Amino acid sequence: MVEAQGGCRATPPLLLAADPYFDLAGEEFGRRLLLTSDVTGAEYCLRPDFTLPIVTDYIAQGAGEPAAFSYLGPIFRQRETGPAEFDQAGIELLAQPDGDIALDQVLTFARAALSIYGIVPQVHLGGVGLFEALLAQADMPDAWRSRIRHRFGHPEAMDRLLSRLERAPETTRSEQPARDDLVEDVTARMVSAGLSLSDGRSPAEIADRFLEQQALDAAHVPAATLALLRDYLSIRGDALSALRQIEALGERHCLFLGAPIRTIRRHLESLGEARISFDASFSPRLDYYTGIVFEMRGQGGAILASGGQYDRLLERLGAKAPIAASGCALWVDRLQAETDQ
Repeated sequence: MVEAQGGCRATPPLLLAADPYFDLAGEEFGRRLLLTSDVTGAEYCLRPDFTLPIVTDYIAQGAGEPAAFSYLGPIFRQRETGPAEFDQAGIELLAQPDGDIALDQVLTFARAALSIYGIVPQVHLGGVGLFEALLAQADMPDAWRSRIRHRFGHPEAMDRLLSRLERAPETTRSEQPARDDLVEDVTARMVSAGLSLSDGRSPAEIADRFLEQQALDAAHVPAATLALLRDYLSIRGDALSALRQIEALGERHCLFLGAPIRTIRRHLESLGEARISFDASFSPRLDYYTGIVFEMRGQGGAILASGGQYDRLLERLGAKAPIAASGCALWVDRLQAETDQ
């Protein structure tokens, strides 16, 4: 069934370079890798997912042409419970002529796979593109937009950042020291303290970090904007009801959110009779996801399928132009456990 829906069967190697996972997925995901190293000290990991090696190979082959991949096989991740080796299945649709149609095909595939097991899931949707549209229009210094976006999908980290900004007093921008003078001063202090100039962060890196932090401290985010972000991120519930709340919020703040909201509504039709909720704060903890993201859960709340649009991944891996991409993964062991209940 996976191959019939996805096209070309992909079989990435079991042993992969670990650096791309650390670069793209961060330390949290990195702690779950099963690592080893070669004689040169280069780190490798047992395959923790299929998406990254499939996309990497696609780019290496030249990219650009529409491609559809399916997969089924073992992945390896450390987990709090259960074995570190388990099977995963899924599809990846790359450079399709219409990205919206491709996402519909991914959603339909996931629903069809679960229906084989007799499961009508609870579908949990998020809108990365919707949040980015709001963030782009919100009244705030540009220096803070990327930092707030980076914490989207991390509720605790987002709450800490917003709380910090709420407590920060409004300050006037003070004159910053010239960078060259600051580098010289840091260098002199390090030499005087007997610190190495080559081990660890260099004087230039320390100076740049200091100047960056000063600029952030002087960049005040208005209280009304912080309240807007709090209100938006708190919206969740039945998908249509949640989208109406977001529309009303956008109207009150004179934001243009119609296009991403209409896009989400169109995709609801491909989910059939599934129970659909929308959570404005939901996103995978990977910043290369773009438009719509989703999870499909079973009766006990276990995630059985997950995925969405991840257009940014291909450019971050070296593609020379934007390439639309959508995909999803099925957690085979959880599907089997769901039917055994």
